[in-house]
Amino acid sequence: MKLKELLEQKKLSALQCSKKSGIPYTTLLELVNQKTSVDHCTVATFYKLSQTLGMSMDHLYEELMEMAPKEHFSTYKSYLCHRVKEEGDIGFIIHVLEQDEIRHLWRMKQYAEALYTLGMVDYLSRIHEIPSCEEYEDLRKQKLKQPLLPADVSLAEKLGESGIVKKAFKQAIPEFKRFNIIEGDIRDVI
Repeated sequence: MKLKELLEQKKLSALQCSKKSGIPYTTLLELVNQKTSVDHCTVATFYKLSQTLGMSMDHLYEELMEMAPKEHFSTYKSYLCHRVKEEGDIGFIIHVLEQDEIRHLWRMKQYAEALYTLGMVDYLSRIHEIPSCEEYEDLRKQKLKQPLLPADVSLAEKLGESGIVKKAFKQAIPEFKRFNIIEGDIRDVI
């Protein structure tokens, strides 16, 4: 769904949304007219927009990215890492589990996103010595057919840097690696 359609559903003009949210009108117009992609928003802008539309950030993301191609997985990863940074580790875990976000993503057939989110919850739980949520044992047995590599690792491999993939696998966080998702550092977000 497009942002323009969401605003129409909420009976808001871009100007009204700008005033209500505090998002600069020019920024909002660029988003509405798709001159700037929503996945290039700052987390603060995305948060203000979600609050103004009366939606959680997750729901807004799903609405706007529902038709997006698979290459938006890296955007989803970045989005989730920013959420962890903003909500804090424990707050993130609580929010994801209370909203059953993992199961929702799985039902939407967004398997990579569901497994990445579960990997994030499991990793944060381990480092904070919190027992794993037993509700997702069935998903913990799943694994993506093809490894999902960080964009920089994929690029380096394409450019012929030998051993980069092997090194990435070796350094990957185990909670992600078990799903065939290679993630080395969730804290490296701008």
